[in-house]
Amino acid sequence: MTQNADETQKLVDEIEKRHGKTIEEIVMEREKRVKDALELRIPDRVPVTIGTGAFAAKYAGLKASAEYYDQAGYRAACKKMLLGFEPDNSMFFGGVSGTFLELIGEKQYKWPGGTLSDDLSMQFSEAEYMKADEYDLFLDDPSDFVLRYYLPRIFGLLAPLPKIDPLRNMIFGNLGLLQGLAGTLVSPEFKYIGQKLEEAMKEQERVRAENAEFSAEMARLGFPAQGFGGRSIMFTPFDTISDKLRGMRGIFLDMYRQPDKLLEACERVKQWWKDQCTPAIPDPRGNPRRAGMPLHRGSDGFMSKEQFEKFYWPELKECIEYNIEMGYLSAPFWEGIWDERLEYLLDLPKGKVVFHCEKTDIFKAKEIIGDHMCIQGGVPPTLLQAGSPQDVEEYCKKLIKVVGKNGGYIMGAGSSIDYAKPENVKTMVDTCKKYGWY
Repeated sequence: MTQNADETQKLVDEIEKRHGKTIEEIVMEREKRVKDALELRIPDRVPVTIGTGAFAAKYAGLKASAEYYDQAGYRAACKKMLLGFEPDNSMFFGGVSGTFLELIGEKQYKWPGGTLSDDLSMQFSEAEYMKADEYDLFLDDPSDFVLRYYLPRIFGLLAPLPKIDPLRNMIFGNLGLLQGLAGTLVSPEFKYIGQKLEEAMKEQERVRAENAEFSAEMARLGFPAQGFGGRSIMFTPFDTISDKLRGMRGIFLDMYRQPDKLLEACERVKQWWKDQCTPAIPDPRGNPRRAGMPLHRGSDGFMSKEQFEKFYWPELKECIEYNIEMGYLSAPFWEGIWDERLEYLLDLPKGKVVFHCEKTDIFKAKEIIGDHMCIQGGVPPTLLQAGSPQDVEEYCKKLIKVVGKNGGYIMGAGSSIDYAKPENVKTMVDTCKKYGWY
């Protein structure tokens, strides 16, 4: 038995002794608790979930950059955090290497230790990666647009790609075109691209393999990976175009200046998403496979109800229903405030969707959709960052009493806990364990 295996077994023995149960029994208890809440049944108590991210690094005395440049240290920090807090469910963040991002010249994201200082959280860098007059290029030949316009704009390493002639021209059978393509691909700058891509993929594969090993270790300690398996629709068409192509300013102008082009693009993107989806892979322990989907532009503050009904809701509803049809429990992250949109959610299949609440009035959500879909979250990150443990306990007790009534609630932060006080996160978890029993 290796030293690492010895250490894991020692931890297993300690956990089992403390709980008076085997790891298998602990896992089954936690998973049933979460499953019952997801499926609108009343569990033994309100389950509680936390994520890792920069919070885990800081909890262990590391910089946020450790997630990207010191993966071994970061994984040790996540392990320390999970063993210290023992949530019922957790989300592990840490799948991308900062070296990989540097090698490809990533422009859409900024990350600690790379394009940001060591102690800041990752940020998305929004821009108009597709210009207002490029809808026809995108719609008429999307693969050419992605290859020769989009990729060079988001990855510095791929800046030479516009030198490749449109591949559609190859159907004319001109040997000169083939020679030109070959000459471009074997040129020194394209050989350089190949070399750097090979380095980048080796680096990312290393991180992937190490994370897989870490996930297996944590499962042996009672923290199995969250239920994802298969490929679902992960973004709404509108958010895909807004986030990845036009930016917020650009797409809102398009809603007025070229709405038909925007709607056509949304329809195309929706079909591309559906074409690449695969059915949910059944979980061997019977847990529902969740389909995550961050929602960015559909909340109250971004567009009117009329615009929501025209540009956002029909596609969102269809995407959620398609994920359900593919065997997933749809679990969007309903970012922003959805106070004025909650009634729309009643049109979605009952018990098949999770409302992960960020800033929506969670008590209003309970009143309107509480018997229709599981509600998750609701603890403000600002409270966890700036409040006292007493403040956190009182708020969490209220959530348990009101939102937890009759089941269907998973306690957790509304969004990232990167800057939370450890004592406040612990209070959130402990309050749930102390007062959340039915």
